[in-house]
Amino acid sequence: MFYSEKLKKFQNLKHCFFSRKNGVSKGYYESLNCGLGSRDIKKNVLKNLELVSNKINCNKESLITLNQRHSTDVIYFEKKEDVKNRLYGDAIICKEKNIGISILAADCAPILFYDPINKIIGCAHSGWKGALHGIIENTVKKFNDLGTKNENLIIAIGPCINKNNYEVKKNFFNNFISKDKKNESFFDKIDEENFRFDLRGFINNRISNLDIQNVENIEIDTFEQKEFFFSYRRSCLEKQDDYGRCISVILMT
Repeated sequence: MFYSEKLKKFQNLKHCFFSRKNGVSKGYYESLNCGLGSRDIKKNVLKNLELVSNKINCNKESLITLNQRHSTDVIYFEKKEDVKNRLYGDAIICKEKNIGISILAADCAPILFYDPINKIIGCAHSGWKGALHGIIENTVKKFNDLGTKNENLIIAIGPCINKNNYEVKKNFFNNFISKDKKNESFFDKIDEENFRFDLRGFINNRISNLDIQNVENIEIDTFEQKEFFFSYRRSCLEKQDDYGRCISVILMT
């Protein structure tokens, strides 16, 4: 379990970037796999989600996950009647108290947001595709629509894959360069066909471009820390046919 020092300062908030530890799943999914989209035994995933809801102090029905698709879609819960589980999207913004909104990740970055002035929480799932196409900007825009000023927004970026372990091909590199030549700075060239990509650096740059300064990074590499985190990329290299997902949650009381 990992926490943001910035978010811990608020007594009306509960949050956590959960590790893979202290759950009931077995095999590839050992042990706190919270991904209902994985091939894990469903009752084990549901038990893991119940363990998380108990730890974060909300009813298990009030722990909300998304059906994530690397999209730029943002879900907004203004009141209890709006709250639904497993909607399609990659970010949630919520004004309602005692609703645990969450993100699942296995190398992608879970991002938690808080506006302490207007009492609004948010979370977003940002892999390379979401970051490149605007999930961060869309999430912040929704906060802005609700009255949030960017200088008041607090953002915590959780554990994700480190650049040293994120090797990509030239077509991946070209995707970013075709959007903006300046994106080249987030790549280290290995040879003519292979590069290393700095996902965390790219995400921080997108946030900085929005004039948001109150940002904290939980600088942990999910690929390297096998004991603590699931990793999609590590599972591929180990020729496993599936992988677990870690959960990150924020809740307002």
